[in-house]
Amino acid sequence: MIKIENLNFRYKKGDYILKDINIEIKQGESVAIVGKNGSGKSTLAKLISGIIKPTKGSVIVDEINTKDKKEYINLRKKIGIVFQNPENQILFNNIEDELSFSLRNLELDNQELRINQALEKVKIKKEEIGEIDELSLGQKQRIAIASVLAVNPAYIVLDEPTTMIDSEGKEAVYNVIKALNKAGYTIIYITNNTEEIMLADKILILEDGKIVEQIDRNEILDKTEIIKKYNLKLPTTVRILDELRKNNINIMPEELTIEAIVKKIIEQVKI
Repeated sequence: MIKIENLNFRYKKGDYILKDINIEIKQGESVAIVGKNGSGKSTLAKLISGIIKPTKGSVIVDEINTKDKKEYINLRKKIGIVFQNPENQILFNNIEDELSFSLRNLELDNQELRINQALEKVKIKKEEIGEIDELSLGQKQRIAIASVLAVNPAYIVLDEPTTMIDSEGKEAVYNVIKALNKAGYTIIYITNNTEEIMLADKILILEDGKIVEQIDRNEILDKTEIIKKYNLKLPTTVRILDELRKNNINIMPEELTIEAIVKKIIEQVKI
């Protein structure tokens, strides 16, 4: 479990960017943290992953306080982060060198097995990859995810991982994230794209450095006004269902996807 208690953060003596954050993220959960640009999302991602330390309060990852310098190696084995631009995260042009870098630093064994398993999870075949700089941004992002997976952390923080990639690359990343969560990894997904909150079971809205709302995915249809209140767009599927409700068409598809909505409408028409 990740416990964030009374978290406040500022750089040096500036204004506080994050204020009084209290969150619990359980093992195996998928959590989306959504907010407008400048709300403090990326700063929160760095604090959760231990890259920077709280000014006040604490972040506890499976009983490891991110402020404890002695636990740095153990923390890096517990939680990994993937950034917005994979080109800022990837250090090597050779895929073996890239994925083995963290493994060597953390002195982890079975490196070849770890690398192969990580690439399999992101649907990349090593023998089909040449130099990394020849790949698309979407492929590079999956390699960045694989670099984190090679360590096999329990928690993965993704800081706006699809912002810079095309629609095909986005879909590939989404599929990887869903598969990882289904396999038991805890996913913390930072985004300003409300379409992406549908990847998560729990949605946290960040506004001016504070968590102002927490919404479970299965209650999102009843919380549309809350999402609009913070000037966030409703996800397409939620917007469609919301409009149907306004026209006295109440359907509840098994999944919140366009395909599931269409299927449910067809079923009702047949009736």
